[in-house]
Amino acid sequence: MKRGDVVLVAPPGDFAKPRPAVVVQTDCINDTHASILLCLITSHVVDAPLFRLTVQPSPANGLIKVSQIQADKLYTARREKVGPAIGRMDDTVMDRLGRALAFVMEIG
Repeated sequence: MKRGDVVLVAPPGDFAKPRPAVVVQTDCINDTHASILLCLITSHVVDAPLFRLTVQPSPANGLIKVSQIQADKLYTARREKVGPAIGRMDDTVMDRLGRALAFVMEIG
């Protein structure tokens, strides 16, 4: 699993249905850490460009609908609860996501 991979996960609680998520954890610990830090992805599009990144579906990212990466919905999952990669976000999307995460967490 690598940063930028789109995977399937079923978080508990309000977001319980299986959904795509993007790996945001550094690759420096992805191979050894027991958990994976993810941003959930939704097909419910809202107008919040500072922390919801709209992405078009493509064979590369594995999405089937216009969706948004939710920088405000971080989720940590045990490695064994994360499904295999269904796609990958490109460098441009990951750069935008990095800025959105910095905004949400007021880093930098």
